[in-house]
Amino acid sequence: MNEKLVDTRYARRYSVLAAIMLGSIMGPIDASIVNVVLPTITQSFRVGISTAQWVPMIYLFTISSLLLFYGRLGDILGYKKVYLAGLAGFVIASGLCGLSPTIHWLIAFRAIQGLAAGMMMAVPYAIITASFPPTERGKALGINAISISAGLAIGPSLGGFITSLLGWRFVFLINVPIGITGLLWGRHIIPELKGQPGKIDMPGVVTAFISLFSVLLLVNRFQSLGLSYTTGILSLIAVIAGLSFLLIESKATQPMLNLSLFNNATFSFSNVSALFNFMSQYVMVFLTPFYLQRVLHYAPNNVGLIMTSFPLAVMVVAPFSGSLSDRMGTKTPACLGAGVCAISLFLMSQLSASARAADVVWRLTLFGLGTGMFQSPNNSAVMGSAPRPHLGTASGIMATVRNVGMVLGIATGGAVLYAFAPSYILQKATLESAEAAAFLSGLRYAYIAGAILTAIAAVTSLARSSK
Repeated sequence: MNEKLVDTRYARRYSVLAAIMLGSIMGPIDASIVNVVLPTITQSFRVGISTAQWVPMIYLFTISSLLLFYGRLGDILGYKKVYLAGLAGFVIASGLCGLSPTIHWLIAFRAIQGLAAGMMMAVPYAIITASFPPTERGKALGINAISISAGLAIGPSLGGFITSLLGWRFVFLINVPIGITGLLWGRHIIPELKGQPGKIDMPGVVTAFISLFSVLLLVNRFQSLGLSYTTGILSLIAVIAGLSFLLIESKATQPMLNLSLFNNATFSFSNVSALFNFMSQYVMVFLTPFYLQRVLHYAPNNVGLIMTSFPLAVMVVAPFSGSLSDRMGTKTPACLGAGVCAISLFLMSQLSASARAADVVWRLTLFGLGTGMFQSPNNSAVMGSAPRPHLGTASGIMATVRNVGMVLGIATGGAVLYAFAPSYILQKATLESAEAAAFLSGLRYAYIAGAILTAIAAVTSLARSSK
């Protein structure tokens, strides 16, 4: 009987994958649109980069702080219920973002959007892993990466076009029709992968949320406050909450996070590699639009077209690297991919104020090739090393690592830029030649910092088994 159920689930595996991809495309579209139009939002509300930075940051804060909880919730209630609830909430929050009257309302609605996005981002890897046989896992995760890359590819050009034609507010509304379609299709096709009997570890949920949120807020505020009373308090809260979380999870009979997962070297080092690679990725995608708009003076639609070259390259490479990892293992392609990303970021640091669009495009394309080589094998390594009863938790951990990496990447890029470029320059919409040179000085150091981060990912990719 069980064998027949398994066979039926595998028989519909590509329909399930298609439904997940349709919903999964929304998050990347939203993220890439926001990065491209962030300079325009900054000008519209007449605020500095440090304030506008909260538009992508708060979204990632709320996602990252609850992904572990949502992953565990999926293990208990079922992955389908958690995924569809998040998708519905994301659609509603996207509409609210498009109606924001002030920058502060936009930040608040982005926080709500993050709460919903966390639910639909925590469990897709678990659904895919449970729906495919192990011999096709890397291929399936690689194909799923197409939706992520397609969203990232569509987002910049679509965001630039909509902003130029209708204004930045309309870029959020693009999620509504896509989300409704994904919701109806997912409800019909995604199987009811029943959860395991269990209970929610509320002390673990609360301490994990406080710890993660405090750490991410500390990273963001340290950029402007440095060593101060506020950052000291945040550090203390983060440490106490983090230690409390680990103590609670080590003693809980049904922990939110099964710490024994990290006894597996492949699981641990693959997550570390993902953290550093995503940090480097968001150094790139956060800062490059400002370079294109403020130094090279490109319009938002042109900025979008140029930024599209990165995700397009990922979309082409990711399925092939996933299939390759099914045959030869995950270690080598992941290491090579992270290394290519490091080379690309170093080359980005060599750009000048007179660079052409083609100079930026081929460097972004190279970064996309490296990212595509890295991500599918690395994702397969994480999910393949997790026991089936804990797929939701493993998926939640991987999503948490990804989003924490994004937050830290934005914060790192901004911190390095602010450290090496005069602060008054960063408040200006356009720069004169002398100001552009000062801006580029800080930007070069930020890109080099990103190169170092993903070089670390290449090294940690080697510290795990090949299979």
